[in-house]
Formats: sequence, structure tokens, C-alpha cells
Amino acid sequence: MKLVSSPGPLGSPLGPLRPSPLVEQATDHLRGQITGGQWPVGTKIPGETTLAKTLGVGRSTVREAVRALAATGLVQARQGSGVFVIADRPHEDWPTRLRRAAVTDVYEVRMLIEVEAARLAAERRTEDDLAALDEAMAARRAASGRGDAEFVDADIALHRAVVAAAHNPVLTDLFGEFAPALRQGLIDLLDLRATHPGHGEDTHAALVRAVVAGDGREAARTARTELETTLAMLRDTA
Repeated sequence: MKLVSSPGPLGSPLGPLRPSPLVEQATDHLRGQITGGQWPVGTKIPGETTLAKTLGVGRSTVREAVRALAATGLVQARQGSGVFVIADRPHEDWPTRLRRAAVTDVYEVRMLIEVEAARLAAERRTEDDLAALDEAMAARRAASGRGDAEFVDADIALHRAVVAAAHNPVLTDLFGEFAPALRQGLIDLLDLRATHPGHGEDTHAALVRAVVAGDGREAARTARTELETTLAMLRDTA
């Protein structure tokens, strides 16, 4: 399958497709027409038949490519009118935005999630949750004398166990979205040697005790204190 070499309705020549997934290639080519300015915002893009002929692919491939562009906010179908360009740059998905965000910004939102999660965990924790908290606390304590990444992973695992004990799947998913950006930011920005051994040992132990005791107010207070301390340290190193 080859693309037509003349510009045609797409503006600049696109070149032949490589022997790899055609939908991905077609999406990349069409995206390039938008981000490269050949199809400005407000432009109605050529129809499926025209694009299929120009790209040398089937209409179903073009249809999937256009759907992919719509999913990133570049184009929009208008009933009875066609497909129009509505932006010249794709929307960033949530994980990408988190990776680009400052770790202090991520941490501020993390506090909103985890303080409430700690309160709920104290009210809803089960015997299995308590066992998981004990295990995570022991692992964090053991990691305090190891490498930076290991300590960060153990610390995040403990907080993940607290969030899981809240038994709110939305909170759990939100924490899961934040964890990768948080992990890398902590590794990159924190001088963890200053936090070893036992950084936050007392506050983390107090957090676990409050959850075990079912004291939601104390769990939330302890979580906020611990997170505010780390956030202040992150701001000092940023």
C-alpha cells in the first residue's frame, strides 16, 4: 500500500506507509497535517473516501485514525457536516500531565487525597488491612538503611496500604495515578541520605496506630502533619 506522492487534498506529500500497524501510521500522518499547520483550526478535513485513497488504506483504517484524533481533542465530528479541526495540539492525558508537573504540586494534591483516606481507613479497616499495614510498616523500617529508590518504594507502599484500607476505589485509583510521578519526583529531588535512617518513623508509626485504633480524627491529623513536613522539605530542595 502506498500513499499518493502528490500533495492532493492533504497539503504536503506524506510518503509511503511502513509495514507496521496501519491505523497508527494513518493517525500519525493525519496528526502531522494538523500540528504542521496544513489543516488549521476550523478546517473541515477530507472525507473517508478521499483520505483512504490518498493514504492507500481502507476506509475502516481512516475511520479508526480519525477516532484516535478525536480522542486527543484534535478533531470533532459534526452531524451532517463532516469532521473539523478544533485544536492544533493534542490534549495531554492525565499520566503525562502528572509526569510534567512539579513534585510539590503533585504533593499538595496528594495531601488532599491521603488525609481523607487516613480518616476513612481508621473507620473502615479490616483485619486484612491491619495485617497489610503492619507488613508495610516493617518493610519501610527495614528499607530506611538501603538505597534511595528502595526507601521511596517502601514509603509509598505504606501510604498505599493506608489508602487501600479506606475501601474507596476512586481514592485507590487516584493514588495509583499519582504514585509514579510522586516516586520519581522524590527520588530526583530529595536528598534521602538526610532522611535516613528512620525519616518520619514516629509519624508513620503514629499514623498506623491511629488507623488500628479506629481514631479517624487522629489518623487524618497525623497524615497531614507527616505530609506537610515532607512537602516543606521538597520545597526547600526544589
